[in-house]
Amino acid sequence: MEFISTRGLAPAATFAKVILDGLAPDGGLYVPRLMPRLDPAAIAQLKGADFVATAEAVLTPFASGTIAADRLRSILHGAYARFSHPSVAPLIEVAPGRWVLELFHGPTLAFKDHALLILGPLMGHFLAEADRRAFVLCATSGDTGGAALAALAGLDRVRALVLYPQGGISAFQEAQMHALSGPTRRVVAVEGSFDDCQRLVKQVLGDADLRERFALTAVNSVNWGRIAAQAVYYAHASLRLSRAGEPVDFAVPTGNFGNAYSGLIARRMGFPVGRILVATNDNDALVRIAEEGVLSPEGVVRTNTPAMDIQLASNFERMLFDLGAGDKTGAPIAGLLGGAPLPQHMLRGLRDSLFFARVSQPATLVRMKVLFDQTGYIADPHTALAMEAAEPFGAAPRHLVTLATAHPAKFAETVAQAIGLDPQLAPGRQLPAPNLSSPIAASLAAVIAAITATA
Repeated sequence: MEFISTRGLAPAATFAKVILDGLAPDGGLYVPRLMPRLDPAAIAQLKGADFVATAEAVLTPFASGTIAADRLRSILHGAYARFSHPSVAPLIEVAPGRWVLELFHGPTLAFKDHALLILGPLMGHFLAEADRRAFVLCATSGDTGGAALAALAGLDRVRALVLYPQGGISAFQEAQMHALSGPTRRVVAVEGSFDDCQRLVKQVLGDADLRERFALTAVNSVNWGRIAAQAVYYAHASLRLSRAGEPVDFAVPTGNFGNAYSGLIARRMGFPVGRILVATNDNDALVRIAEEGVLSPEGVVRTNTPAMDIQLASNFERMLFDLGAGDKTGAPIAGLLGGAPLPQHMLRGLRDSLFFARVSQPATLVRMKVLFDQTGYIADPHTALAMEAAEPFGAAPRHLVTLATAHPAKFAETVAQAIGLDPQLAPGRQLPAPNLSSPIAASLAAVIAAITATA
């Protein structure tokens, strides 16, 4: 399969190159030239299949020709073996037809493990084949950093630097990342927001000289490998709940838009994924573009759902491309990202593809409390936010699944504020030690210095 850039100015790439490079050299995001659609009979045969079989069906069309089938299968077996729950991602029914898909049973207790435990070994495989080394530069709003460090551990050919916003993630997330760091895999706080971290990563990756000098790549959700791997749990959950091919709806707590976009990919591949609700907090740029037709990010607001404290959602560029903004110059994409109004046909396409909702911080806390009082279920704030956003969907006759993106213990302070109890980790899990490191400035020079020190 060939991959092209959303901005149209980069050569076509293979799956291996997409995995290793992350971002296209023209600054765009890689997408398949043609989106694969699975045969309905093949999808029907996956009903009741395990996670490995579903993942193999989803990933093979993208990876075919670049990695042997048995090697891909081995990577998938190894990845899912690191999850603590036998179902990998269990579905919990909290009300009739209303489900929570628990995506936090991996080693770092967040949904990012689903993608990065696959992406890391894929990267290691392709680096070994090419006899190359790589330096991973990563911006995180809390969970990607820890999952990346866990996934890259033991890969001798990879070094890494993770940037996160100082004071913008939970104490657990911060401590976990530093506990997973080491001399060749470092974590640094940045004096700014996640958008600042993401901007700096893009700035560095967009510099051809720096990319070549340090062999830089990205494992954020700008990497197509992340998008494809996350489509697996949409495919698997929808097949488990679908009756006679009936669509299953999903509510997704959304920051960088990669998770919601993965649901669109599963739907386009032919899986019974129905309505997708994009749920945001007060950082509601995605809601406003659906309402007003203009991407107009504002200053980042710190909230009780910090993984979603993002205004510039990187993966929305892929959505704009799918809606018809791509061409051979990259000008339409750049204009829309810069605040140009969406043409009416694109705005209609956006509203037809997705539902959007914003939820306040008080409403998130109330939903956590109501859910606990009525069912005994303890949700992390991001999960509760998406459940609150889905409330207007009502008691529809078909199933609705809310993605539980993190273990509630990662946001224990907020959980305790909402329900009066501290969420407990499973036996054998330990709280990481606190972090005592100093932050760096939100500047290109400071990041280059940190890369140099790690490399």
